[in-house]
Amino acid sequence: MDGILIIDKPAGITSHDVVARVRRILRTKRVGHTGTLDPFATGVMVVLVGKATRLAQFLDKDEKEYVADVTFGFETDTGDRTGVRSAECGMRSKEIAELLLKIDWEDTFSQFRGEIEQLPPMYSAKKIDGKKLYEHARRGETVVRKPIRVEIRGLELVDSALRTPHSAIDSLRIRVACSAGTYIRTLAEDIGRKVGTGAHLSELRRTRAGRFDLSQSVTLDALSELDDPASALIPMEEAVEHLASITLTADRAGKTKGGLSTRVHESQFIDGQPVRMLDENQRLLAIGFYDETEKSVRPKVVLV
Repeated sequence: MDGILIIDKPAGITSHDVVARVRRILRTKRVGHTGTLDPFATGVMVVLVGKATRLAQFLDKDEKEYVADVTFGFETDTGDRTGVRSAECGMRSKEIAELLLKIDWEDTFSQFRGEIEQLPPMYSAKKIDGKKLYEHARRGETVVRKPIRVEIRGLELVDSALRTPHSAIDSLRIRVACSAGTYIRTLAEDIGRKVGTGAHLSELRRTRAGRFDLSQSVTLDALSELDDPASALIPMEEAVEHLASITLTADRAGKTKGGLSTRVHESQFIDGQPVRMLDENQRLLAIGFYDETEKSVRPKVVLV
């Protein structure tokens, strides 16, 4: 059983919980995923099954897209609505609402688009000295962190003066397209500091991961109700269609299965570039890497 599931993760469970439930539904142990979502977040999780788990290294850097509600007026220790208030602006809800209406959001957002630096939040799974930051945070410890560079490729307002069920303070709904590793909680906090009120993330829904979006997703409940849950699997070849490719002769296809390199003449590849290695029927045999010195593609992940 090999393939990809696009799960619409519900709120209230961890990404690990999603993987565990998929294992039970499909009755297979070989299940992984390409990007963690916080327990309170919902939306697209790319779950890999069987041999597809070996493709994770080619998918975890894919661009992500989110719709997020940012609530203004105070920050929390976690950066989202699950935390406790850590800083307040002292403004009343009505004053915040009036301020939000006056802000030129296009000008504000333009200052966050492109490559920016973010400080990883303490409540995150990023490891420092072998330990996850949230493990330190739960002990009340603050660790010195270095800023990381991420890219905000799209940032726009979706809905203004939105009130969430979690707070009486006015919020904004934004759409964010960003590089992998971007912290939307940190982005929300930075926007709040920019406008002078403080802010935190009150809702987060991932709508896309790479080429996969919500239109291709299935809920865990719907998956469990299928007569044949494996029928929901997307062929693993679709996950790496964005990679360059070469088509091999029958002879070279056989050697590729054995892990041997194939020379490429007049290649347009760059050194270290991942390349799909296909047989004459366009079936995916392996993912290899181009070696400029040898002018060849060496199979790294053999799938057949």
